[in-house]
Amino acid sequence: MAIVKRSSCLALRVSLPVLIAVLVASVVVARQRPSIILATTTSTQDSGLLDVLVPRFEMERGIEVKVIAVGTGAALRMARSGDADVVLAHAPTSERSAVNAGDLIEGRLVMHNDFVVVGPPDDPARVRGQRTIAGAMRAIADRGTFISRGDESGTHTQELALWASAGLDPRDVQRREETGQGMGATLNVAEQKRAYTLTDRGTYLAQRRRLTLEVVFEGDPSLRNIYHVYAVNPARHPQAKIAEARQFIEFLVSPAIQQAIGAFKREQFGQSLFIPDALPARR
Repeated sequence: MAIVKRSSCLALRVSLPVLIAVLVASVVVARQRPSIILATTTSTQDSGLLDVLVPRFEMERGIEVKVIAVGTGAALRMARSGDADVVLAHAPTSERSAVNAGDLIEGRLVMHNDFVVVGPPDDPARVRGQRTIAGAMRAIADRGTFISRGDESGTHTQELALWASAGLDPRDVQRREETGQGMGATLNVAEQKRAYTLTDRGTYLAQRRRLTLEVVFEGDPSLRNIYHVYAVNPARHPQAKIAEARQFIEFLVSPAIQQAIGAFKREQFGQSLFIPDALPARR
C-alpha cells in the first residue's frame, strides 16, 4: 500500500508542473491572439453574408472578430463611444456625421444592393400600380399597414426619407407600427400582420422561402443601398485597434473577397444579394 501511495505522489509531482505549464501557455496564446469588435447593420448578419466572410477572415488573418449586429444608428453610437474597432454601415448621411466628428476614419466603399417595398401577395393598398416611390408610400398610408424597424438603422433612416419625399409625416400615418428590431424580425412581424415594410433586397431574398410577402415596389434610384466600412479613430479613441481594423478593411475590399461578395448566394437566388463596389485605394 505504501508503494502505491508513493507512486501516486510521484505522479502528482510530475503532472502538476506540466499541467500548470499547459495552462499558462494557453493563457499566453489566448492573450497573443488579436481580436476586433465589428459593429454592423443587421442586414449583413440576417442575409448570412457575415457567416461566410468572418470565418474566412479569422482563418486567413488570425484575428478574431466579435460581431455586434445592430442598426446602423447603434453601430455609429458604438463608434462614438469607442466600443468598436470597425464599423460596416449603410446610412451614408449618418456615417458622414461620424466622419466629420472624427470618430470614423479611412472609410471605403464595399458594396451595394437596393431597398424594396414588400407586402401581402394580394397587395390591398395597390402599391404595384404606383409609378414612383412617393406614390407607393402614399398608397400604403391611405390603405395599408406599414411595419417600421424604428431602430435608427440605415433602413429606418431611408424609410423616414421616403415618407418625407411623399409629403407625409410618419407620425400621422395611422397604421404604421415600429418594432424596434432588426430586419429579419421586422419582416416576420410584417408577415404575421399582412403588412408592408421596407427591406434591403439581400435580407428579403435570404428569408424569402419562409415568407409570403412579395416585392410590390422596386427600382427607384432613391432606393439604392450603399455599404461602407470604417476604422474607429484611435486618435479619438485610444483603445481602438487600428492595425487589426485596417486588416479587416483591406480584406473586405480585396479582389478575392469582392468576388466572393458578388457570388454570395447568386446561384441559389438567381441574382446577387450584394453588388461589389470597392475601388482601389488612393495613393
